Amino acid sequence: MCWSQGRATSVGGVKFPIDGVRVGHWTDEAAATGCTVVLFPEGTVASGEVRGGAPATREFDLLAPERSVSRLDAVVISGGSVFGLAASDGVVAHLEEQGVGFPTPAGPVPIVVGMSLFDLMAGDGAVRPGAAEGRLAADAAASDTVEVGRVGAGAGATVGTWRGRDHSVPGGFGFASARRGDMVVAAAMAVNAAGDIDDGSVPQSVADGMFDSWPDRTGVGSLADGGRDNTTIGVVVTNGGVDKAGCLLLAQSAHDGLARAIFPAHTRSDGDAVVAAATGGVPVGGAELDILRVLTVAAVERAIRNAC
Repeated sequence: MCWSQGRATSVGGVKFPIDGVRVGHWTDEAAATGCTVVLFPEGTVASGEVRGGAPATREFDLLAPERSVSRLDAVVISGGSVFGLAASDGVVAHLEEQGVGFPTPAGPVPIVVGMSLFDLMAGDGAVRPGAAEGRLAADAAASDTVEVGRVGAGAGATVGTWRGRDHSVPGGFGFASARRGDMVVAAAMAVNAAGDIDDGSVPQSVADGMFDSWPDRTGVGSLADGGRDNTTIGVVVTNGGVDKAGCLLLAQSAHDGLARAIFPAHTRSDGDAVVAAATGGVPVGGAELDILRVLTVAAVERAIRNAC
């Protein structure tokens, strides 16, 4: 990751290790914002979980295991707070033109889930990803290479604002994967956390009563009035044959990985949310599901650390 004159900079790309999954970004370097689109192959199922206190999401309820729609066509991760959820409109249009979606008598309806983070104070807060930018990110999802760094939804990301913005450092968009045998879990995370990337020193200091960097004042839903840029959001993908209930368990494990990498995690001012998707292909039994959960924790923790 690089940081130069307030502009977002990529640190190159890595290969996505699961067939059929494509990731594309739209980035406005000057305004320090962007969006990221993850496109999935036919037959992908998914679930998800929100643990942050201030989420900005779209169509997240349909991911619940008891909901009738099991497919997932795309996830949109965006900056721009609630305004950035409009980027999903462009992805829906992009997929409709390709005939992708849940079949209905009126034609296919694309199943697109959106999540946004708050980066309005990082650059030009008047610039937010919208439908046109979402479409551009979907168009950019043309290969199996994932660009990482301060790109897409991570372009204006920061971490460490819980003690005030003067304590913050750049965040970004990170990626990692973990494998055991034929089973693979990949994690793509936009890291814009109120908390710090955890090296163990801060929670140890808090537990020992030695922590001396508590915020000077508290605000509604935040540990510090100045700590408004927040939220870690992302997508976990496995090639395992997991149903929606299994995907929910993977999403819960993803939050375990998040909490291992960030301290404090899941604050009232964070909108932390993760979608877990399964493309199928590799049979998964009872024991293998627990292995996938372990792989998920490891992949998410590393993806977050890689972003920062």
